[in-house]
Amino acid sequence: MRVMKLLHTRMRVSNMDHTIAFYTDVLGLQVVERKTSPRGSQLAFLRVPNSEELIELCSFPASGPVKVQEDLVHLAFQVDDLDDTMSSLKAQGIRITDGPTVTSSGSRFIFIDAPDGYEVELIERPPDITIV
Repeated sequence: MRVMKLLHTRMRVSNMDHTIAFYTDVLGLQVVERKTSPRGSQLAFLRVPNSEELIELCSFPASGPVKVQEDLVHLAFQVDDLDDTMSSLKAQGIRITDGPTVTSSGSRFIFIDAPDGYEVELIERPPDITIV
């Protein structure tokens, strides 16, 4: 067996519409599909610009509220200008929970909170850094 590529990552959420609004309005992701699974879960697939992988949001109220443990999981997105990103977040009332931090390679990053306690890392990489 050989895995060919990552297709999507599923995250369970408490409020589908609220979570979709965060990822589309704040981060600029695009909803490519919404549907109901055979067991009754509400699903939404989000496309990240310049990426083939999708984020699958799943809401299944019968399983109770989502409680994400602190520092358990986060999504990391590259941004072109961290200063502009921070200004945009501030204008939208989104609080930066950590950073900005500068790494030894010259990358800069911040963290914000998504609905249900998921963390989102926003990273600005220097032009000469390529991650393979």
